Amino acid sequence: MDNRNRDRGTLKWTSLMLPEHVEMIKQVWKEDVRIEKPILDEQQWEEIGYSLQRALKNGLSVEIQYHNGFDISKIKVKVLKLDSQMKGVKCIGVKDKLHTLIKFEVIINVKIL
Repeated sequence: MDNRNRDRGTLKWTSLMLPEHVEMIKQVWKEDVRIEKPILDEQQWEEIGYSLQRALKNGLSVEIQYHNGFDISKIKVKVLKLDSQMKGVKCIGVKDKLHTLIKFEVIINVKIL
């Protein structure tokens, strides 16, 4: 079944569904289309490391792009610690103030805000 037929079926049935169900269906379809994690070269890793170190030292907010298993996500955080034992970045969300650990291996890019 191609996407065109699936979309037509969605239009037909979405008027009878709750918005939460529609979002869940969209998420399931999005998972069908996986984006592979890009392979970074040594220079890109160095830039990511430098940006994380600078953000930690100066208390700057950063936007981290990471591969979530299906797609590429972004999160705006403040870096609390670069944890070599956990192999990740301990950080706190800029808006929601939730503590998070983002593994180094999934990070694709870091942009200082």
